[in-house]
Amino acid sequence: MINSNKPQMASAAFRLPALDQDFLLGDTTRGLRFQLEYQKAEQYLRAWGVASTVVVFGSARIREGSPFGWYEAAREFARVCSEEGGAKLDHALPRHNVIATGGGPGVMEAANRGAHDAEAPSIGFNITLPMEQEPNGFSTPDLTFRFHYFAMRKMHFAMRASALVVFPGGFGTMDELFEILTLRQTGKMDDQLPVVLYDSKFWKSAVNFQHLVTTGMINSADLNLFGFADTPRGAWNELLMRGLKIPSE
Repeated sequence: MINSNKPQMASAAFRLPALDQDFLLGDTTRGLRFQLEYQKAEQYLRAWGVASTVVVFGSARIREGSPFGWYEAAREFARVCSEEGGAKLDHALPRHNVIATGGGPGVMEAANRGAHDAEAPSIGFNITLPMEQEPNGFSTPDLTFRFHYFAMRKMHFAMRASALVVFPGGFGTMDELFEILTLRQTGKMDDQLPVVLYDSKFWKSAVNFQHLVTTGMINSADLNLFGFADTPRGAWNELLMRGLKIPSE
């Protein structure tokens, strides 16, 4: 008697692991998914020769034409950075100081748009959220990624960062800003990494940095971890003054 092997063939255990979505999305393979999120983005970034990035954070709620002009400022800053920072050096790869954002609307869209204006590549590190975020239409398609894990997304933000420019924003922007400042403060990241907060009036009203010093929460020297700027060109010049490296032609 020949017993049918259909139950064996149909068993989940018999599926090739790489083709078994239930297995790949299960609890025991979380580490593998972390690795895949790292490796996929890394492969594309290397293919484009991205050696360093200028990360731009800011609110997704800011719109073009809003009274404060933050959208227009982020767009102009990203254009200047892309034209003068080394992102366009196709003949002299690797690329440096490529604009990198969270890939969504608002300030993120504005910065990707500024790079697009300069005909330079830019990166969008998108994240899957309950209210689904779609990528804006200005990041380079081959450099537009989607992450499930905030931790891996943050790692990619930090890995190639040569500078950070932070426009006004809410909890998400604060989270990213203070994470980078903490990495710098604790020596886990280059202590020369330039950090610039755009719109000094906003930031000095939103966060009483001096109060942190007065109450002993941080050292006075920690205030040197970042600077302020109030114009797009001023933000670029502040990065240069704080040591942003520009590749030679």
